[in-house]
Amino acid sequence: MNIVKSFGEFIQYLLEAATRTFQPNEEEYPEIGVQPYSGDGASEWVEF
Repeated sequence: MNIVKSFGEFIQYLLEAATRTFQPNEEEYPEIGVQPYSGDGASEWVEF
C-alpha cells in the first residue's frame, strides 16, 4: 500500500510541475513587439 501511495504522490508532483510549466504567463507586460532602431549608425568602420 505504501508503494502505491508513494507512486500516486510522485505522479501528482510531476503533473503539478507540468501544469506550472505550461500554464499561461501571469506576468502583465505590454505587448509592444519589435521596435525598429531609429538611432544614428556608425559613421565609419571601427576594428576591435
